[in-house]
Amino acid sequence: MDLSVITVTWNSAEKIEKQILSVAMGYRNITCEQIVIDNNSSDNTVELIKKFSNVKLVENKENRGFGVANNQGVEIADGRFILFLNPDMKAEMNTLDRMVNYLAQNPDVGIAGCKLINEDGTVNLATTPRRFPKIWEQLIIILKIHHFFPRILDRYLFRDFDPDKEQEVDSVQGSFMIVRRELIDKLGWAFDPRYFIWFEDVDLCREAKKNGYKVMYTPIAVCVDYAGDSFKKRGTWWKQKQYITSMAKYFTKWGVKL
Repeated sequence: MDLSVITVTWNSAEKIEKQILSVAMGYRNITCEQIVIDNNSSDNTVELIKKFSNVKLVENKENRGFGVANNQGVEIADGRFILFLNPDMKAEMNTLDRMVNYLAQNPDVGIAGCKLINEDGTVNLATTPRRFPKIWEQLIIILKIHHFFPRILDRYLFRDFDPDKEQEVDSVQGSFMIVRRELIDKLGWAFDPRYFIWFEDVDLCREAKKNGYKVMYTPIAVCVDYAGDSFKKRGTWWKQKQYITSMAKYFTKWGVKL
């Protein structure tokens, strides 16, 4: 099997059908499977997924978080490459073919991301690669200081990023992240299970570099990112709490960078 596409859902009924159909249209020349791990949705997400007989579905009885659920998917995946793809994504034609071929031709690349766009075709600036975070930058985000000084996070947000240029980056978005299986096997997991949500994708990119792999962005493939559809269903306090908790775990693991 060339590729396993793993998706974690939680109340994702609005977009999951479109995503599954786009995965089927995203390849022609590779072998591919799709695995969905549902984190105890209370809407009709599961019923919609069951309409697709070719999708492997795991139904969790509780919300186990993004990282742990993706790890569940890896356990039953057969692909030599793993694509972590959020439910609110729509892969363009041949996207999966191109990304698998890219990793196959570049054995030094452990993780790759593609161009993520809005529905109107413009680059989704909220989902471009980021530089590794420093703690003062994260405190600025938590305290909302950047609303008063918009340029203060330019380094972290990679404001000089060119979306039309293939380049090595610190990290790519976990919403579309294709990973070499051998890297996951070395680590023993895809995402560090200590994270419930947030920072697990940045953490994995750091692990890749620590193990001698490149993290690359390439515009050869395109995917529409509807950005955080499930998060809109969560309250502000819940999101703030999860962000701070994961941030603390990240800097405890990797050290505080000023």
